[in-house]
Amino acid sequence: MTPGSYVPTGYLPVLFMMIAAFLFAVGILVFGSFFRLKRRYSESLIPYESGNDPIGETGERFSVKFYVIAMLFVVFDVEIAFLYPWAINFDDISSVAMISVLIFIAILIAGYIYDWKKGAFDMYHRRKRQ
Repeated sequence: MTPGSYVPTGYLPVLFMMIAAFLFAVGILVFGSFFRLKRRYSESLIPYESGNDPIGETGERFSVKFYVIAMLFVVFDVEIAFLYPWAINFDDISSVAMISVLIFIAILIAGYIYDWKKGAFDMYHRRKRQ
């Protein structure tokens, strides 16, 4: 074999699968464009297509509490991603790793308690009467 003439034939099946997936996706889109209905219905033009008629004004305020709960879920979900490898190798870890994980858990618990005391988990808080 001369330098520069190496052809990585081991990657050819991967290349063929990528080409097949691309052609399949394009083929489905083209097929669907030919056979779908061309008419527009009034139900398909409303912004909320679930079969329910929209009720109320469009300018309603949306509670920010939902977003706080969503962000807290993401934070505590990422916590599980960090704790999973530790739990798998629990028998083989050293005392330094054990202490670092306990510190990590303590910081998360402190953050959870802080969020709880600040009312981040109260979706419906009562307003004070004046």
